[in-house]
Amino acid sequence: MQWTILVALSAALVILLEVLQLPAALLIGPMGAGVFVGVRAGKIRMPAGVFSMAQAVIGCMVARSLPASIFGEMLRAWPVFLAGVVSVIGAAALLGWSLARWRVLPGSTAVWGSWPGAASAMVVMADGFGADMRLVAFMQYLRVACVAAVASMVARIWVAVPIHAAAPIWFPPIAWVPFGETVALAALGAATAIRFRMPAGPFLLPLVAGAVLQNLGWLSIELPPLLLAVSSTIVGWTVGLRFTRPILVHAARSFPRVIAAILVLIALCGLLAAVLVLAGVDPLTAYLATSPGGADTVAIIASSSHVDLPFVMTMQTTRFMAVLLAGPALARFIARHAGAEDAP
Repeated sequence: MQWTILVALSAALVILLEVLQLPAALLIGPMGAGVFVGVRAGKIRMPAGVFSMAQAVIGCMVARSLPASIFGEMLRAWPVFLAGVVSVIGAAALLGWSLARWRVLPGSTAVWGSWPGAASAMVVMADGFGADMRLVAFMQYLRVACVAAVASMVARIWVAVPIHAAAPIWFPPIAWVPFGETVALAALGAATAIRFRMPAGPFLLPLVAGAVLQNLGWLSIELPPLLLAVSSTIVGWTVGLRFTRPILVHAARSFPRVIAAILVLIALCGLLAAVLVLAGVDPLTAYLATSPGGADTVAIIASSSHVDLPFVMTMQTTRFMAVLLAGPALARFIARHAGAEDAP
């Protein structure tokens, strides 16, 4: 019954969002349906392997849009990338310090909940470094949902969608050999990440490997629209279903201040995007590049809008890698200087 409700409500929301011509309807609709089922004591969950494979497919999608020339462009515009990455991490660190200082969330939990990165990776890493995984998950997935909704609305407002836009071709001819190679790459990347417990590995391994193989001429990435639609739906369901009632009840007292912190972070990132616009980046690309959401959800939204996807994903991936490397030490440092301790 829960699966029936989830599928039916997802379909209804997707149709509504498509009628409204909102980007990423296949992500936002299932996410909203997942939240509804999750908070009403839903017990269903997407299998970890299925979610990993969906992330891997999206990673391949991003790899397809990363030509070798992007790295040269990144080197030429390294001040822009450096400023964007450092500024977003700095804004997140300041909000994490504030939440810890004001005892909204305990100790480093506040910092881990504020980090802009892959939500699942932040939750796993936070648990390993002594933070409260439940509160980190609450803040991370709430932020992902808020960022996805706001980014989707911004994309809809900024991008003029033609009234008589051509309907998508769901079943185009498929090059079966490249398609088989792409699926194999996604499956191998997901399996490797699961085997070695690599945070965000199902997304990043196919992304990196696919980009390298494609630019060496050894792989032609083939992704039918239907496969991308299914993958987007799975990601939306996985994020939405994490919003269980126990997590919301546990965080009820801090809910208004957490929401306020998330909105402040989104607003600060919007201001940073305005600075990038002054540096010559188009507004929607700048907004999505600095958006503090998960890279996979931003990738889905960016791919459904007319933006510079390589720029967006290079900025997002670079920032995630910076958080992955420096996050634990920064979380401890900020929590210690905020005078807060983690709950036992």
